[in-house]
Amino acid sequence: MKFKVKLLGIRAGGKQIVVIDDEYASSLGIHSSDRVEITYKEQNIIAIANVATNFPKKTLGIYEEVQDKLKVQEGENVTVRPAERPGSLGYIRDKLMGRRLRTPEIKMIIRDVVERHLSDVELASFVTSLYIRGTSMNEAEALTKAMVETGKTLDFGKSPILDKHSIGGVPGDKTTLLVVPIVSAAGFTIPKTSSRAITSPAGTADRVEVLCPVDLTCEELRSVVEKTNACLAWGGAFDLAPADDLLIQVEYPLSIDPLLLPSIMSKKKAIGADYVVIDIPTGRGAKIKTIGEAQALARDFIELGKRLDMHVQCAVTFGEQPIGHAIGPALEAREALLAVMGEAPIDLVNKAVSLAGLLFEMMGVNNGTQKAKELIKSGKAEKKLREIIGTQGGDPTVKPDDIEVGNKTAEIRSEEKGRIQWINNRAMVQIAREAGAPKTKGAGVLLRKKLGDQVTKGDILYTVYSGSAQKLDSAVQLAEELNPVGITEKFGEKMLVDRIPTKKIIHEEKPFILER
Repeated sequence: MKFKVKLLGIRAGGKQIVVIDDEYASSLGIHSSDRVEITYKEQNIIAIANVATNFPKKTLGIYEEVQDKLKVQEGENVTVRPAERPGSLGYIRDKLMGRRLRTPEIKMIIRDVVERHLSDVELASFVTSLYIRGTSMNEAEALTKAMVETGKTLDFGKSPILDKHSIGGVPGDKTTLLVVPIVSAAGFTIPKTSSRAITSPAGTADRVEVLCPVDLTCEELRSVVEKTNACLAWGGAFDLAPADDLLIQVEYPLSIDPLLLPSIMSKKKAIGADYVVIDIPTGRGAKIKTIGEAQALARDFIELGKRLDMHVQCAVTFGEQPIGHAIGPALEAREALLAVMGEAPIDLVNKAVSLAGLLFEMMGVNNGTQKAKELIKSGKAEKKLREIIGTQGGDPTVKPDDIEVGNKTAEIRSEEKGRIQWINNRAMVQIAREAGAPKTKGAGVLLRKKLGDQVTKGDILYTVYSGSAQKLDSAVQLAEELNPVGITEKFGEKMLVDRIPTKKIIHEEKPFILER
């Protein structure tokens, strides 16, 4: 049936969606969320139909994604017919029933994900089936390879390619900004593509963007790597494993993360990584709570790496407090710059040189951690970071004090004497985000005290930064409600940690950690 095109001027976040009036949708047997095949000239695409009342008759409203594909203009005619249901839906149903999927079946599902043949409900069903039924190593391998095959890959024309990744869950983890220049300064190639924040106050791309542009084209990326042996770029611009980005959009609202391994490893494979260190922060408040869980996850990463012809080692790191003192894009960029200059918290430097050291030892370098420390002490790592910043279009002479942070601040002080016994990571994340991070680059939290530090009544525990007085007030109120820092003279002295129900109004929903 012929329909006249109406351009809606709306983007759907990558989804191919059209709108049809209810009368003509009924005559074609189309219901909301059904697939339709649209033909314009020599082109055919599949889109998801929304059925609307009071919509112009025999008119097809198209979102910008559909217009981009068809190159159709307002008022032109297209042919619309019901499309067959994707064959992958049967395999999703099989997974829901508990059957292990074979490689060709997983490939079909991922292809339909990338080609936008599945509705949000169907995508959610697939993600839920993986969460409930679990994923075997064979399925994880097939998912990873299918994600790589349905996207672009990068070839830098050199080897070996090194990479580092953290599974996330600990605020303030700006170690990538140290590891990349350390490794590159040693003469190795480490093209680091990173994500923006999903649930944290800052992703690596958000931190780096304070120092230089991160939205590079493939040509710009290759040029930066050619000149510096490294890069610090946002991975979303390169269409690497696009199925992962689409599935994350479903995982986030459902607060589940069954695709952790395929998600991370597909991006590593897509950039041609040969040697990878996976950082697994572990402890109270981290994504992984126990050493046993961390070891089991590490074994899975290593096994999947072998199947993908990648050498993988995992670092189980201390995750019970933020890394360094800064939480929030600008605050963290400033602290990372100080660290590479040799002026930063010991935990941040120790973690960075340990991870870089593991990569060095995988390459046959003896005492890799000491080698990494020497590269910071000699100034070679700082020189390399500034080279990367300049090559990506930033100011290579930038000083820590040049980095602007929020001009609205509030100091949170101790109400008692003692030692810092615990810091609630998730509460710190909530406070920093309430202050405006990561959208407001200068917003966040700067810790003044950390685990084991002695405090007296009235000492500053942390400072909240924001660009808005309203957001600052909201963040301070949240800080008072969450009380994220535990202080006692010694362990065991304060046995009552919380009272439930409480007189305080607290945020009941448990924050979900999803970082890539």
